[in-house]
Amino acid sequence: MSNEIVRAQKANDMTVGSPVKLIIRFMIPMCLGNIFQQFYNIADSIVAGQFIGVDALAAIGSTGSLMFFVTGWLNGLSSGFAILVSQWFGAKQYDRMRHYVAMSIYLCAAFAIAMTAGFLIVNEPILRLMNYSEGLLPDVKAYMAIIYAGLIVTAAYNALASFLRALGDSKSPLYFLIISAVINVALDIVFIISFDMGVEGCAYATVIAQGISALLCLVYIMKKYPILHLKKEDFNISFHSFGRLVALGIPMGLQFSITAIGTIIVQGAVNVYGEVYMAGFSAAGKLQNIILTVFTAFGATIATYVGQNRGAGKADRVRLGVKYTQIMIFAWSIFTMVLVYFGGKYMTWLFVSPSETEVVNVSVLYFHTVFWCYPFLGSIFIYRNTLQGMGYGLVPMLGGVFELAARTVIVMLVAGRASFVGVCLSDPAAWIAALIPLVPYYIYIMRKWEKSQQGQA
Repeated sequence: MSNEIVRAQKANDMTVGSPVKLIIRFMIPMCLGNIFQQFYNIADSIVAGQFIGVDALAAIGSTGSLMFFVTGWLNGLSSGFAILVSQWFGAKQYDRMRHYVAMSIYLCAAFAIAMTAGFLIVNEPILRLMNYSEGLLPDVKAYMAIIYAGLIVTAAYNALASFLRALGDSKSPLYFLIISAVINVALDIVFIISFDMGVEGCAYATVIAQGISALLCLVYIMKKYPILHLKKEDFNISFHSFGRLVALGIPMGLQFSITAIGTIIVQGAVNVYGEVYMAGFSAAGKLQNIILTVFTAFGATIATYVGQNRGAGKADRVRLGVKYTQIMIFAWSIFTMVLVYFGGKYMTWLFVSPSETEVVNVSVLYFHTVFWCYPFLGSIFIYRNTLQGMGYGLVPMLGGVFELAARTVIVMLVAGRASFVGVCLSDPAAWIAALIPLVPYYIYIMRKWEKSQQGQA
């Protein structure tokens, strides 16, 4: 047996062993990794809010939905591409796996370059559509321009980390994110306090830190994963392979982007209420994203788990994995509901001084409006990522369309005409709507797969 195959078998093969243990062992590093990946924008918001002021927090914090739109597209693409990598890894066909890794690199680079050029052109028009005031517009425009210019390093990290996770390694990307997150905070402080660079300093710190995480990921793969060492023939262009990758990657990228468009619409509605509401909504959103990283980690875990077991033809393990993940999601939902309802006020103090009572009250109001719907939000990640892991991208994207429609309808009905609570209700409406196509389709696909296996027996 070659050293390459031995190395592959030492990776986290999720086609054998206890589903619960495998899922938890994979999920924990994924969760921590998601926290540290979010930490870039969160660190910028904290430093800006504490050292520059509420307006800076409103400027940087309110870009979260826009950043999610851009980086979410790249993350969705790379995650979709990695599904084929995980499936061929599960099938133990490593030459095919490496071929899809090489084709994914081509596509990720092309999308990143095109996105950088496009978003730099439409930067200001997008921000004006989001109802930014003339006082905040220059800072937000400068911050986002730097983020757009650094999308190539964002794409590089997402792609490399996705390849590692496809093989079952969720720990290594975490370590690199921790290192780069620490660097990001240090650079934030240096650029803002020592060099007085304002919000632009936060953006430069983010791009530099992301570049470091991508470089560390590449070096690690070169040294520790011979199975991922690409040869010249792996890069032979195959339009058929491009088509298969795009068929999975684009729906996943669109799914992230459609969700982000909904949050951008909500952010635009919040901006109408002024800087205090922008800052409070931003703080609540950042905290909620940290708390709910467990959901996203379970989602990424189940995608890899299902992808490998789909490749191995093990429908029974897929069903068990989904069942146990659903139970764990419900348990975490109950904990987070209690946490944000009673502790949201104190967690908001991380972003602003307790003396900023109006900002804190806005944050608390948001939590009290949406907390009850966390079980629905968690379930989205299970069924959406399960379907994606099985190779179905269209219906998960359709779930995003339902989510966008629900948010848009609520915002159109209440923005500027009702209280801030009405805008907040757009999130629960979106989370419930997203599940409408996902759960029935999962049931249908599993029954179809199991019947086909019975027919082959």
